[in-house]
Amino acid sequence: MSALPRIVCASANPDKVAEIEFILRDVVDLLPRPAEVPDVIEDADTLEGNARLKAAAICDATGLPAVADDTGLEVLALDGAPGVFSARWAGEGCSYADNRDKLLRELAGHPDRRALFRTCVLVRWPDGRELAVDGVCSGTITEAERGGRGFGYDAVFVPDDGDGRSFAEMTDAEKHAISHRGRAFSNLLAALSAQG
Repeated sequence: MSALPRIVCASANPDKVAEIEFILRDVVDLLPRPAEVPDVIEDADTLEGNARLKAAAICDATGLPAVADDTGLEVLALDGAPGVFSARWAGEGCSYADNRDKLLRELAGHPDRRALFRTCVLVRWPDGRELAVDGVCSGTITEAERGGRGFGYDAVFVPDDGDGRSFAEMTDAEKHAISHRGRAFSNLLAALSAQG
């Protein structure tokens, strides 16, 4: 049996790393981001651009392939906001709760609560090759937070493909089976397999 391919995870967010490890287990040997690598400034205007910045920085620092993702929540009634600014929508240094509170305030009383989560995953190899894929999950924003699991906007997002529960009310396996990140990494695995 051949060894699993080694890829460095570019994310410094422990919640994202846990999800990525769960999804990629048994498929790749996911190495942690080296602690000495400084944070990458995510100032691109697209999810793919931010994923590229992170993957390139970690690939350059380690000399190994690196995988990075960036995720945005796009709310139709807010013209696609917060989008690429989802992680810092309530301001620099904000918490997950701050972002959820701002979202619920912005949508208070609004009849259209449709939204979608979009994740872009990008792998960068030391020779400069790249592979980028997306994963999308459509759903609605709740009137109030529901559930105590997950992170980010999970407690206010109910996926269309689910059973009426928010992501924060689902087990990890249930969430990853239909989530934007789960779909993006499944698409990545399919694309990597197709490359041989």
